[in-house]
Amino acid sequence: MKRSNVLDIKKDQLVKISGLTKRFDSRTAVTDIDLAIPHGQYVALLGPNGAGKTTTIKMLLGLVRPTSGKIEIFGMDASSNLKAIKRRIGVVPQTDNLDPDLTLLENILIYSSYFSIPRAAALEKAYELLDFFALLNRKNEVIQNLSGGQRRRVLLARSLVNDPDLLILDEPTIGLDPQARHMIWDRLLALKEKGTTLLLTSHYMEEVEKLADHVFIMDHGKIVASGNPTRLVARYAGKEVFEIPGNSIDLDNVERSIASCKAETERSGQRLYVYVYEPCVALEEQLIHLPHFLRRPANLEDVFLKITGRTLEES
Repeated sequence: MKRSNVLDIKKDQLVKISGLTKRFDSRTAVTDIDLAIPHGQYVALLGPNGAGKTTTIKMLLGLVRPTSGKIEIFGMDASSNLKAIKRRIGVVPQTDNLDPDLTLLENILIYSSYFSIPRAAALEKAYELLDFFALLNRKNEVIQNLSGGQRRRVLLARSLVNDPDLLILDEPTIGLDPQARHMIWDRLLALKEKGTTLLLTSHYMEEVEKLADHVFIMDHGKIVASGNPTRLVARYAGKEVFEIPGNSIDLDNVERSIASCKAETERSGQRLYVYVYEPCVALEEQLIHLPHFLRRPANLEDVFLKITGRTLEES
């Protein structure tokens, strides 16, 4: 029997993908995936470059036609109701596509015209959003004068001008400093309090752990794992991770010494990773004799690397 990757949720699904596949000539970018996003949830789609994330997002937005499968958004078939669906979606692209010669306010007002929002209502909404993202005092500056973090905040403000039911974020904090990232996280969590549903792609695992209720991990066009971030960490990486550098003899000795422990090991070059699910006295005794090691809590990045591998592959 085929294993389902669909979230176990109620019927209030904003997005439901069934058997979605996309082929480009001889290459299959997405293979028979199932995915669901319930109302009010923040869902993250993760994977290495070339895993199929961008193709999946483009199919959701109607930019790429699926080879097979079905996409339902807001209870409507995406293949025949795309215009109505797009009016209820906000998108923050990875690439900055703001008009650099226009002001912040002008960028938002022009974008609002695509949704036929009356000028007075659009102006009121623009002021509200610029204030929400701490940009109101820069409203009359041209985009080219802004920092990278400020431009990302303008993109976020612009994406909300139509009060979307679903917000799609493609690497929303890429290249930003910690202060800018944390501010955007705070604003996104505030949107969640208002009931906004979010689909996020990101390579920042800390970002995903802070924001996402549910994670889908893609690799080679397939969904290879899914679940709540905390439960995924507990399942795949345990409670603690020990990173131990050393020569082959030392690392072999460590692996042999912990054979009776509830732990898993992984080798990467001259480094051993030990994923500990329960306290392991034998490991701690062995580490006394080694000059260097790192002990830390398990996290989502451990899960991601364990599932998709540590080796960079051609996409």
